[in-house]
Amino acid sequence: MSEDILPDASTLFQETLPIHPEIVISQLVELKIPIEKFHHLPLNTVSQSKKCRDNMLTKNDGGGHIKNLYLRDHKKNNYLVVLQEDRNVDLKKLSLLMQSGRLSFGSADRLFENLGVRPGAVTPLAMITGVSKGVKFFIDSELFEVNKVYMHPLVNDCTISMTPSELEYYLEFLGVYVTKLNF
Repeated sequence: MSEDILPDASTLFQETLPIHPEIVISQLVELKIPIEKFHHLPLNTVSQSKKCRDNMLTKNDGGGHIKNLYLRDHKKNNYLVVLQEDRNVDLKKLSLLMQSGRLSFGSADRLFENLGVRPGAVTPLAMITGVSKGVKFFIDSELFEVNKVYMHPLVNDCTISMTPSELEYYLEFLGVYVTKLNF
């Protein structure tokens, strides 16, 4: 008896996503947003990502490496919070800063339903799905001081980079209201 293979966040299962990563890439190209693309092993955590930075800018050189939190409050509002990767987060303090209800991490099922990605591939680019699902978007204001922001294009075995202003431009193109968090 063969076991079913559970989809993961890699390109191996990109055909099962509600929006194919190449649609995002095509939109960026159409908007004349230049990107750099880096292929690597699937990365699920910040610590794994830190070991896989060949040809990427370091933090000291202006590289904006991020962590992405899919959160939900007790009122059932959904949030995508994009932070500088080393930012320590206290969900109680974050909820005050965001003026939200009590926050907790959203489940993998809700993540897929509301952002169209699987754990390990959460990214600001998932707002391509999130905007129509009412997901609220917050981003660490420090990320607007970097030269390049690095993020997954809906799958976790590839990373792309663009400038912070280009990311903001793309999010505005999608209809996302960008709220900057000042820590």
